[in-house]
Amino acid sequence: MDRQDRQDKGLLHAGLTRKIIGCALDVTKELGSGFLESVYEKAMTVALTDAGISHETQRPIRVRFRGETVGDYVADILVENKVIVELKAVSAITREHEAQIINYLNATRVEVGLLINFGKPKLEFKRFTRTQKGQE
Repeated sequence: MDRQDRQDKGLLHAGLTRKIIGCALDVTKELGSGFLESVYEKAMTVALTDAGISHETQRPIRVRFRGETVGDYVADILVENKVIVELKAVSAITREHEAQIINYLNATRVEVGLLINFGKPKLEFKRFTRTQKGQE
């Protein structure tokens, strides 16, 4: 078992999230930082497709409260119906960005989310789970 396998042991969808992050690293290597979020979303779509990873972009999320729809949001990418990927191109990830992906996880009942920021020269990412209602 290599070092990465030991780190991933017990993490839900660890192999899939590692592949998604690999795609994001490829995008960063080729494009660098400084583009709009929409550019990175399209580039991620290309990278995920090239990697043979099933995904859906701009996935609508209906928020319900007491049986009533109270809002609609759109997640950037849903990968294999298992991982929500929220993309940013900002100078720093904020608590509001983290709250956004946690809310998406809770609204969809998807268990794992990745918050990926292309706004700095070095790719930033954080992994979240619904069951822990926070970062791993």
